[in-house]
Amino acid sequence: MAIRVLDMFCGISAFRSAAEIIGGFEFVGYCDNDPIPIAAYRTLYDTKGEKYFNDAKTIKTDEIPDFDILVGGFPCQPFSASGRKLAFEDERGTLFFELTRILAAKRPPFFIFENVPNIRTIEDGKVFTTILSEISRLGYVCEWQNIDGSSYLPQSRKRIFFVGYLDQRCAGEILPIERKIGKALQELTYKKPQGSRVYDSNGTAVTLTASGGGFGSNTGMYFVDMNEDSKFTDTARCITTRQDSGISKHKGEHSAVFVEEDGVYPVINPDKEKVWQNGTRIRPNGAPAFCITVTDRHGIIHNGRIRKLMPQECFRLQGFTDEQFFKLKDELGLLDSKLYKIAGNSIMVPVLVDILGRIKAVNEKYKITKG
Repeated sequence: MAIRVLDMFCGISAFRSAAEIIGGFEFVGYCDNDPIPIAAYRTLYDTKGEKYFNDAKTIKTDEIPDFDILVGGFPCQPFSASGRKLAFEDERGTLFFELTRILAAKRPPFFIFENVPNIRTIEDGKVFTTILSEISRLGYVCEWQNIDGSSYLPQSRKRIFFVGYLDQRCAGEILPIERKIGKALQELTYKKPQGSRVYDSNGTAVTLTASGGGFGSNTGMYFVDMNEDSKFTDTARCITTRQDSGISKHKGEHSAVFVEEDGVYPVINPDKEKVWQNGTRIRPNGAPAFCITVTDRHGIIHNGRIRKLMPQECFRLQGFTDEQFFKLKDELGLLDSKLYKIAGNSIMVPVLVDILGRIKAVNEKYKITKG
């Protein structure tokens, strides 16, 4: 029997993409008031026979089909560190209470909510306390975890995930998720500039991986943040709805890619450019470094350019497939600006695969949903 899902504030629904990867879920309804994400949602998924709601505030709970899991990344702008931080004074912030209104009326066995990490500390923690208290008042046990998406794909994206349930046998079986990316990146040199560093081969890669950015590990492409004082980073900065806005005023925001147009060339004694030393001073692209000696200095010549992430790369960094991306770009005809926005508004799919997979497992273990 499939686990039935109500998809609130759905956007392009990382929840639904994750559920399709796992299998065993059935979506009975969805809600969003933005026509572009809704058009995208209907392009990506078969919504025939499902109930659509265009405004969470006007939903009549007796019109909602029965379901087992309520999911929703309620609007984060009122709680974001980069916004005005109005919390519940912002009308969008109060949409959390529409979720609890549905919980109170329908009493589903599970829920999953998502928001930004700043929700824990805004207004000295009063907002977070209100959220947890309201959920507890309804009789749900609520667990939460701050999960960084860089454990799944090369994007630094920390988000708070709330998981609630009525059956107390679920305690500790859904959250926390313990996921490590393996051995951390370790520099064998000491605080060298990018291009002169030597890394432990057993650590994570500096370059974009095929699964994360689709580039492969030997193409000479590196993440770099789009700020005036740009720095190379091992993972992409958090993908936001402002991804298309160029150089950012917020330090560390917006990743781009540094492209090695002419390759990577080992060089010996960079300060002696015209000196012939045991042959050529610069070796061909991709050649081994010169023999390390006491007197010589070694480095790598970088020739390239910085370009912003393409919309397709943003979708990949969120865990969506190329097939899904081209459906929206080619079949639906969405402009790049819209593709950037809906990617930045979404949740990382593989994180939800982990959470939904655990809910499915605990449901099968204790036979909680009735179907």
